[in-house]
Amino acid sequence: MTKTQDFTAVFKDMMGAFPVDTKAFEDAFKTQASLNEKLSGVALTAAEKSTEISTKWTKDTLSKMAEMSKARQEPADYAKAMTDFASASAEVAAENMAAFAEVAKKVQMDTVELMMAAGKDVSEEATAAMKKATDDVTTAAKKASTAK
Repeated sequence: MTKTQDFTAVFKDMMGAFPVDTKAFEDAFKTQASLNEKLSGVALTAAEKSTEISTKWTKDTLSKMAEMSKARQEPADYAKAMTDFASASAEVAAENMAAFAEVAKKVQMDTVELMMAAGKDVSEEATAAMKKATDDVTTAAKKASTAK
């Protein structure tokens, strides 16, 4: 009977001739984890500020509604109270929308800044990993050609 060739040794030799640097993978993972942590921080800060704005807006609206709902002596006073409430609500809405826009603007600026920094880091790591891989493959190829 014909004996089947064991390819395990062949693949082991082949993989050993072209070593993989796991440190590059570890560094990439650490960079990604760090970026995720920073992006999460940006998102959580934005959520906190948005919640503060919403809470303040709700409290202001409720206090203005309490004022509007008070009993009045004259029917015209009810119309004035409603007009004052509508006017104050529109003003507060404009202020709060501007505050939300500022939060969104900060999130956008922080995110772009983080992505630019991460892109630079990833590019530098990729360049270093490729240079090392090229050097390792060149060395392995030289060893393989001199071994024959």
